[in-house]
Amino acid sequence: MVTNLAQGVQAFTSNVYLVTGERTVLVDPGANFDVVDRLESQVDDLDAVVLTHTHPDHVGNLEAVKSAFDVEVWGYDPSIDGVDHGIADEETVQLGDHEYVALHTPGHKDDHLCFYSADAGILIAGDLVFQNGSFGRTDLEEGDRETLIESIDRVLDRISPELVELHTGHGPSVTTNPYDHVELSSQMARQA
Repeated sequence: MVTNLAQGVQAFTSNVYLVTGERTVLVDPGANFDVVDRLESQVDDLDAVVLTHTHPDHVGNLEAVKSAFDVEVWGYDPSIDGVDHGIADEETVQLGDHEYVALHTPGHKDDHLCFYSADAGILIAGDLVFQNGSFGRTDLEEGDRETLIESIDRVLDRISPELVELHTGHGPSVTTNPYDHVELSSQMARQA
């Protein structure tokens, strides 16, 4: 089960996904709110923290979570401070009860990953795409529009049109025709 612990938070943060099951994982600890308190109200222990990317709004709470749960952190680039283990492109990672393939999707940030479970029909998209055809900004350091478009297209080629859930780094998750939202993001990124 995927739960957004940042829902309702009035602070500059990313969404924070707790994926429970056989391997309880926190995807992006967020920033600027007490995520540890919210975590402790949901679970007794964490098996891992997994990062979509290392922008401050996604990792501001990282040290607090590491300290409270004595947990290791997985991300694309282990040379970045706070990332203990690397996740390679196309590597399989267990989140909750399902296996997800990690897809390296730069364009918003060089170390960006999306996580897709074909069995569960779930895409955790970080800041690559959002609801209603929005897409990750490319005006920050390491941002590049053409690379972002290539990454969105790569994800589109990989995911099923029968996608059930799209969990994004900001804004609401999409559970009604989520594939269409990814497809629209690809179109909108080309026009902007």
